[in-house]
Amino acid sequence: MEWNATTVAAFEQLQILRDDDAGVVAILAIHDTRLGPAFGGIRRWNYRRLDEAVADALRLAEAMTLKCAVAGVPGGGGKTVVVDRPGTDREAAYRLVGRHVEELSGRYYTGPDIGTDASDLAVVARETEFVARPDRVGNLAEPTAIGVFAGIRAVAQRLGFADCAGLRVLVQGLGEVGSRLVRLLVGAGARVLVSDVRRDAMIRLVDELGVVCVDPGDVFGIEFDVWSPCALGGVVHDVSIPQLRMRAIAGSANNVLASPEHGRQLFERGVLYAPDFVINAGALLHGALFHLEGRSPPPSRIEHIGEVVGEILDRAQAEARPPELVATNLALERLGAVMHRPYMPRCRARAAAGDTP
Repeated sequence: MEWNATTVAAFEQLQILRDDDAGVVAILAIHDTRLGPAFGGIRRWNYRRLDEAVADALRLAEAMTLKCAVAGVPGGGGKTVVVDRPGTDREAAYRLVGRHVEELSGRYYTGPDIGTDASDLAVVARETEFVARPDRVGNLAEPTAIGVFAGIRAVAQRLGFADCAGLRVLVQGLGEVGSRLVRLLVGAGARVLVSDVRRDAMIRLVDELGVVCVDPGDVFGIEFDVWSPCALGGVVHDVSIPQLRMRAIAGSANNVLASPEHGRQLFERGVLYAPDFVINAGALLHGALFHLEGRSPPPSRIEHIGEVVGEILDRAQAEARPPELVATNLALERLGAVMHRPYMPRCRARAAAGDTP
């Protein structure tokens, strides 16, 4: 996403957080809260420039809004990114984020993302209650993997398979979500290939499950049914598309497409694409329901992601439009049915009205 004044104007809030003594810079973005409070994790990454960090925060926050709308979650999109660079005080960074989240009084709930683990969230929790602590909410990688697995099953059926048995899937990125997904696929009889820049992560799964390793540089030269990117986004772009040898893409990574144009190119090539903000909504469903209602969703609620993926793919085929566009329009329709009034937590609403809590 290229960002400028016009782009930023479409967002409800954009903050640059700083602690110069600790060498900390972070960005907090809230896109749209007309359906309810914003949800979005904390990504810590080594951005080359500040404008890259801002663009990433904006892009990810907007995707969370779409994810909430399609999943039926009464909430919107937010995101925090921490610029990870030499000399950054990691604990100070997460305490800074926690303080700003607390100031929002429940307008924004945060949690894990790339680079942020349970120990980091524990630091955030010292400053705010509006965070998905693993000891309370549970490990959000599990519902994410379950939702992606359900989506892959829907994709498999549209590729002519009865289920995942015999389906050849390459899982790229073997973090908490990817490794769980591999186990689910192997258990369902899929023929699984794995790839990761960390060779030790691949070897562990080879030894445990007998899957096949693929060097990251060879991913696009192999023919298989489903590519499941479970690491960073932006992997479908001008260079990668001509090399694709798979029939479908369905993974947990956010913003898999470098741009909407690449979704159109996939569609024209006949490659099925399960929109990332639809298929990877398991953690959102689990975390949002916990925060808003104090309970975890039943497994059937997470598995329903597969039905949603299937419906979007069928609608895309019937309308001759890319699935990403179909899913985005569905989200915008649901948002458009609600007047754009930013969500205001009750305590803030009372304060604005001059009432005393």
